[in-house]
Amino acid sequence: MNVFRILGDLSHLLAMILLLAKIWRSKCCAGISGKSQVLFALVFTTRYLDLFTNFISIYNTVMKVVFLLCAYVTVYMIYGKFRKTFDSENDTFRLEFLLVPVIGLSFLENYSFTPLEILWTFSIYLESVAILPQLFMISKTGEAETITTHYLFFLGLYRALYLANWIRRYQTENFYDQIAVVSGVVQTIFYCDFFYLYVTKGRCGTGPRSYA
Repeated sequence: MNVFRILGDLSHLLAMILLLAKIWRSKCCAGISGKSQVLFALVFTTRYLDLFTNFISIYNTVMKVVFLLCAYVTVYMIYGKFRKTFDSENDTFRLEFLLVPVIGLSFLENYSFTPLEILWTFSIYLESVAILPQLFMISKTGEAETITTHYLFFLGLYRALYLANWIRRYQTENFYDQIAVVSGVVQTIFYCDFFYLYVTKGRCGTGPRSYA
């Protein structure tokens, strides 16, 4: 553990809490991609199966449980409690374009050909592209609410902090996880354009207008 890892986890948690609070307070899911949230729930489910087999620390266990709960509560709010406010007409990204190559890559590139390891690898690859339906939805509608841009900002910040965490671990522990690092870099790249738009437009409360 180092400060970048802790700050990254907190940024990730804050992003999820902001999104949940937005839905709960407004009782509306407009502008939020349900498909992205389903993918994130799938990411946490396949990654945290070791909750039943491997205890690392209380911090690690609590964070995993909290992330799982937040992910599934978000999905429930979108497709259950507030489904009438969900903008399904604009949430049209075809998930098979992500799932098919991610599944294939998980079987081809992994550290150990075992069920848990393949599922963990799948979660890493999937997380790197899970935000694409949300970004596609914003590009389609041409706008995003301020709270949604804040959610995306803290998700991007989480990835950037994790990159710093990996650099720090390599310097201090000589630890290098190629699959996690490469996937993290790919995911961070997807946020670069969003960061620019967040800084130039998000502060004015208008949110991003385009991802072209």
